Amino acid sequence: MRGGRMKLRDAPSESPALWRALPCPAAELRLDLVLPSGQTFRWKESSPGSWTGVLEGTVWTLRQERDRLWYTVYGGEAGADTDRLLREFFQLDVGLRELYRAWGAADPLFREAAKEFPGVRVLRQDPVECLLSFICTSNNHISRITAMIERLCGAFGRPLCHLGAQPFHAFPSLAALAGADAEARLRALGFGYRAKFVSGTARAITEGLSVEGLHQLRTVPYAEARRVLCTLPGVGTKVADCVCLMALDKAEAVPVDTHVWRIARQRYGMELGSRSITPRAHQEIGDFFRGLWGPRAGWAQAVLFCADLHKGREPAVSQDGDKES
Repeated sequence: MRGGRMKLRDAPSESPALWRALPCPAAELRLDLVLPSGQTFRWKESSPGSWTGVLEGTVWTLRQERDRLWYTVYGGEAGADTDRLLREFFQLDVGLRELYRAWGAADPLFREAAKEFPGVRVLRQDPVECLLSFICTSNNHISRITAMIERLCGAFGRPLCHLGAQPFHAFPSLAALAGADAEARLRALGFGYRAKFVSGTARAITEGLSVEGLHQLRTVPYAEARRVLCTLPGVGTKVADCVCLMALDKAEAVPVDTHVWRIARQRYGMELGSRSITPRAHQEIGDFFRGLWGPRAGWAQAVLFCADLHKGREPAVSQDGDKES
């Protein structure tokens, strides 16, 4: 029923045969903390406690109840393959409680900040979607980025279905975003200077790096993956680190935006020579947290970033809050 109109399913109790569940305690995953906190921009709380979004070209609704992660898919069948996709997306094979204990033992400031924010984990996203989405995050807010990505998908993506009056689309293909008129269309959608970066990177992947080459960055060292990403239009160190962490299996990558820069200075007392996020400051902060938190430093940083957002110390900005050159 691709492209058809369907009814939103709010909870397993309504259509139990259409839902499946994975074991998942809240200490291992909190949807309400992970999905709206600037890692991904395609999920919305469709009813209290239920989250609806697009993953791998399919529309899903997710819900947590009694140590279970419940899900239903629209226009397809739930089964072993969808179980696997969801486990991979949330990286559920990584034991989060043990990591929190280790980070807390190494860092009393983390232990204190993380008390109210269990279950914050890093997503494993499609590299193309993650890269193009984070190019849109420069100098931007999470709510505005979410609206931009929705317009992007609506204009360039394949229709998937309607849930009630709400249309859902797949993330656009590289061919669609690399087209001759793509930059002009993106500007008309309100992308501003980011339009040339989105279309330019889509072309750079299509004509040079290739989708396969982008995926292969999962197998190379972190520094090399970041170097390659930074050759693409609109990709600076912060965007590259977000993609390394959230799509390319570089758990040690620590994206440094204004939140993390301030945390490093004010809470950890780092003496940074600049009052802005220079490449040197970015490297120093990343190295400091990698030394403190270990090989999954990017995951620990995601917890503190989430805590900072929810405590309202600043407007909700993305992981990459500053304009890239």
